[in-house]
Amino acid sequence: MPKPSAMKRDHFSSGLGAFAATLGSAVGLGNIWKFPYLTGSNGGAAFVLTYLLSVALVGLPVLAAELLIGRRTRLNAVHAYGTVVKGQKTWALIGWAGMISALLIMAFYTDVAGWVFAYVFKAGAAALGGPGLGPDTFSALAGGTWEPLAWQAGVLVLASGIIAFGVSRGIERATKTLMPILLVLLVVCDIRALTLPGAFAGVDFLFRPDFGKISASVLLAALGLSFFKLSLGMGTMTTYGSYLPDTARIAPTAARVALADTLVSLLAGLAIFPAVFAFGGQPAGGPGLLFNTIPLIFSKMAGGPVFTTLFFILAAVATIGAMVSLLEVPVAWLVEKGKMRRPVAACLTGGAMYALGILATLSQGRVLGDVKVLGKNFFDLFDFASSNVLLPLGGIAIALVAGWLLARKDFEAELGKGYGKRPWHTAVLSAFLRFVTPVLVLAILLNGFGVLRL
Repeated sequence: MPKPSAMKRDHFSSGLGAFAATLGSAVGLGNIWKFPYLTGSNGGAAFVLTYLLSVALVGLPVLAAELLIGRRTRLNAVHAYGTVVKGQKTWALIGWAGMISALLIMAFYTDVAGWVFAYVFKAGAAALGGPGLGPDTFSALAGGTWEPLAWQAGVLVLASGIIAFGVSRGIERATKTLMPILLVLLVVCDIRALTLPGAFAGVDFLFRPDFGKISASVLLAALGLSFFKLSLGMGTMTTYGSYLPDTARIAPTAARVALADTLVSLLAGLAIFPAVFAFGGQPAGGPGLLFNTIPLIFSKMAGGPVFTTLFFILAAVATIGAMVSLLEVPVAWLVEKGKMRRPVAACLTGGAMYALGILATLSQGRVLGDVKVLGKNFFDLFDFASSNVLLPLGGIAIALVAGWLLARKDFEAELGKGYGKRPWHTAVLSAFLRFVTPVLVLAILLNGFGVLRL
């Protein structure tokens, strides 16, 4: 079959649109849900510091490499890695692994996204005088059958609808609209949380590290989160890189996305932990922190129901960009390889993700709650297999391809687009991709699984 043509592909209309879409992929429930609960469960500031180092030393170089390979090939993730190294189609496995990761992530991600959208309406009803939100509310929702499945289907229909409109009219337009709304709502929640009596105990928890709390499991969790939050190793950033205009500078775009994504995570932490400590809550609330602790804490402050509703609206906004980017990975492949119309590909992909997601959703309740694979239910298994195994392994492979196998002239030419001369960071990024990033990822993986003791 002939190589898919890059001439008919849609693309981002501008550098700003590319930045908004790429940031929209990175910013999501990882910031509002996963970062706070992992921070609370892993010692607070010690985990934050470990995470920041993971982003700087691992996440940023891999992000730049994905964008570079995507734009160099102008192809979907599978074809991009299958053609970027001349005569070595085996590397297409990176794209296939990324597609599998995207499916696994969407299986549990859309479950959580469904909870978030449900809570927007439940919190709004409570603000209007309806029943309040308590631990029983979340237990009934997450442990139910038809209600969580219905919400999961709803969020997939929404994301698939955006994808069906294409890159510039769908993905770019949606993210350029939603990102400013998210930031405004987040700042409003931060201001309210930081003005509570005793709030700075939460700030202390978030920013004053206890280095004794850093362990192998903390290192692995921080590494996995950096890949999950920056949408690395799952084909998303490679696919989005293929839509980048030639005027966009790869390294600055990657740096801005990583910095902005980290800022949103810290702002989410500042909205949650000051409120938790101000009212004597427990930061180690696990995955239910967002749904159990936050409504309880916010209900104790003036205007609590309104701020609870605002918080879940911003969480719902955050889910959309990430869901869209995960859907785009297989959709781009179906459009180019299968010669399928985009709306049909979006519906087919959304349906496949929903079928797999049913397992994750029902594993939270009575139907599949007792079914364990490797000691984990389907929800936890999909999360662990993608975030802590497939994504870091994909990151190593991407670093090796970009650092060692991609022709040096191609690497430098792509990184230099948008500049009048060879940029200073070319040698730095090359050194990280060759020697620093893959070694660190491999060491943390081996350490986390007990194979290597650091």
